[in-house]
Amino acid sequence: MKFTKMQGIGNDYVYVNCFEEKVENPSELAVKISDRHFGVGSDGLILIKPSEVADFTMEMYNADGSQSEMCGNGIRCVGKYVYDYGLIDKERISVETLAGIKYLDFEIEDGKVSLITVNMGSPELAPSKIPVNVSAFNLNAPNMDKGKTGLSDKEEGAADKNLSELARIVDETLKVDGREYKVTCVSMGNPHCITFVDDTAAFPLEEEGPKFEKHAAFPNRVNAEFIQIISRNEVNMRVWERGSGETLACGTGACASTVACILNGLTDDEITLHLLGGDLKVRWDREENLVYMTGPAKVSFDGEIDVEAL
Repeated sequence: MKFTKMQGIGNDYVYVNCFEEKVENPSELAVKISDRHFGVGSDGLILIKPSEVADFTMEMYNADGSQSEMCGNGIRCVGKYVYDYGLIDKERISVETLAGIKYLDFEIEDGKVSLITVNMGSPELAPSKIPVNVSAFNLNAPNMDKGKTGLSDKEEGAADKNLSELARIVDETLKVDGREYKVTCVSMGNPHCITFVDDTAAFPLEEEGPKFEKHAAFPNRVNAEFIQIISRNEVNMRVWERGSGETLACGTGACASTVACILNGLTDDEITLHLLGGDLKVRWDREENLVYMTGPAKVSFDGEIDVEAL
């Protein structure tokens, strides 16, 4: 099987062009090929496939074999692959994912994609759609009003009718293994729980990350982001991804964290996030209610592997 190893600011995946290759058991293959000792080594496996509703389909599997809805760094690499390898010659494409259709715009240098801006869609804040088990938060009526949750004027009438559905988990207390954290929950097609900390470098992520991921508040598990505010336009970020552990970057996590920063009044609407693997720029257009992410994507190498021998 031919493959391409790619990375978006250190978030690395094995990519397979399924216009040419056939993958029988992607979940099992993801586990084997992601192994950094016996496989290629990656955060997971991404298949590039045909689509009936978009230019391409992105099908994604984590290193533990679980399927994920979306990956912001991963989809940028999909965009670079299909353009650089000649599958398409447009500078704006659509990609079907389990989180919906995403739109990518390319910056081209010397005939190759250098930067990609992804329209990541609208953030989802309703707990039932993230999903979040609200009962885990010990919320009471004052915490659920629009002043607390930041509902827009347009949502007031709907909120009065269906407050439990529209209420947002913003700066709420979550007890994790006996320790209390203030968290904000956002979905960017996959679930995220954002916590603000004084120092991301000193935070015990290896210890706390798995506790967040498998907490009873998150029925589908969760990606946990830990954010240190530097200024109104700049933050540090570390991430624990469900199914992969700590990764060098997470695009959907960067978008969810940006939304959380803004909802908590900590930053402006466009910020630069410093992740372990590099920087991403994210903007939340609150008038359109769309999140835009800009960052690089790079090819590490092309290869061929005997799948049966893994």
